[in-house]
Amino acid sequence: MNAIAPQEYKSDLKPIWCPGCGDYSVLTALAKALAELGRPREEIALVSGIGCSSRLPAYTSVYGFHGVHGRALALATGLKIARPDLTVLAAGGDGDGLSIGGNHFLHACRRNVDMTYLLMDNQVYGMTKGQASPTTAPDWCESKLTPLGPGVSPVMPLHLALASGVNFFARGFSGNPNELARLILEGIRHPGFSVIHVLSPCVTFRPEQRAWKQAVHAETVPPETEPAAALARFAADDGFATGVLFAGTRKAFMPERATRREWRDYEARFAA
Repeated sequence: MNAIAPQEYKSDLKPIWCPGCGDYSVLTALAKALAELGRPREEIALVSGIGCSSRLPAYTSVYGFHGVHGRALALATGLKIARPDLTVLAAGGDGDGLSIGGNHFLHACRRNVDMTYLLMDNQVYGMTKGQASPTTAPDWCESKLTPLGPGVSPVMPLHLALASGVNFFARGFSGNPNELARLILEGIRHPGFSVIHVLSPCVTFRPEQRAWKQAVHAETVPPETEPAAALARFAADDGFATGVLFAGTRKAFMPERATRREWRDYEARFAA
């Protein structure tokens, strides 16, 4: 197999994210991971929903599908079941994946189809100008819609994924693209549904997130393999531990494929 350079997995389109957005580094990390994977571009598909991070397929040279809001995982699941030979990834933000797409997130974890989800979390709706998202802290008061803060507990992606049956969960930081590339690659190679929770700062609407560079810390012990043990271990997770946090052993779900029929077969049945 001929080596493919990371740059070849990027398209010719210039990203239009805000200056300093962490998603630039996620794109770089993804390209590095795919280059290390080494599969031809036509054997890889990237599905997204709506939001800043969901622009990702346009900036890659693999097959891409920019779907509707919150439905990336449903589309990716159907694609993987129909074409199990493909490497299928989905990408979305904390709003797309955990608010309107929250139901699909739960069931993607439960079904355990062999695909990888890049959940790019900046704790804000950046594309629609800075509203609180499902992962925003209750006391964040910078949005005009919630000037006193959203006042509700944030969704914890790790806890939610573990409780729903995820088979692999890693957390990375966009400020460390080489480490993030390794985590993405591990997620792709791990059987079943893998979540890569990416801390990707939005410095336009959350400039305080520049401090994430000092807050992230590498998890130094091996990942848990049992959900109950992982939930106990990460009960007090601060949201900034990076690395592979959970690597389950569930068998990936793949239903038996129906026998393919030509339209003439159905026409003959109705004509009988």
